[in-house]
Amino acid sequence: MSETIALAARDRLALALDTDDLVDALRVARDLEPWFSVAKVGLELFSATGPEVVTALVERGWKVFLDLKLHDIPTTVGRSARVLGALGASYLTLHAHGGVSMLRAGVEGLLTGADQAGLEAPAAIAVTVLTSDDAAPPHILGKRVAAAVEGGCSGIVCAASDVREAKQLAPRLFAVVPGIRLEGTDPHEHARAATPDEAIIAGADLLVVGRAVTAATDRVAAAAAVAAAVHRAT
Repeated sequence: MSETIALAARDRLALALDTDDLVDALRVARDLEPWFSVAKVGLELFSATGPEVVTALVERGWKVFLDLKLHDIPTTVGRSARVLGALGASYLTLHAHGGVSMLRAGVEGLLTGADQAGLEAPAAIAVTVLTSDDAAPPHILGKRVAAAVEGGCSGIVCAASDVREAKQLAPRLFAVVPGIRLEGTDPHEHARAATPDEAIIAGADLLVVGRAVTAATDRVAAAAAVAAAVHRAT
């Protein structure tokens, strides 16, 4: 039964590999692979290892969520996204605060890079309001969701509490929710954390789970608990 639950939930779960050590990241990924199909590579790990970590994970069958939150002038973002698009990642984050022109440049660069490398088209995901930000004005979410749509992004990153509004504004967008915590565990800096079932019920398509599992005393038990919560809510 537990294997059935893991398989049913794993396509909705991304494992945040928040470390600066490639060997450690690959070991954690290997141990938790039964529960996760996507590996999130953030600034810390990418800064430490560069493209090598993306290649290593893709070769092991993972979809890679490259969470670099690109935010610069359109030309710089477009050129950077083109380079990153050739690595084989399935997702790349761009910060919606950069505006429509920047997002569009990132989307075009990402698709061009993947196409030139003979890879499937990856998805550009616009970061709306960070889960650590509980002071953003109410209008910001709508403004950034609109920018994501106009910029051609495939999805957004938002808090679980923002998913319903975001989906009402842009139903086609893929919703990624970070800050996932099991009931009663430390939310750390995520001021707007949510449990797995809360996020799924709100309409999230992909949940990003990090320390709730990777910092747990029993990682396997924590991963199984997350998968069970997703299964119940699906």
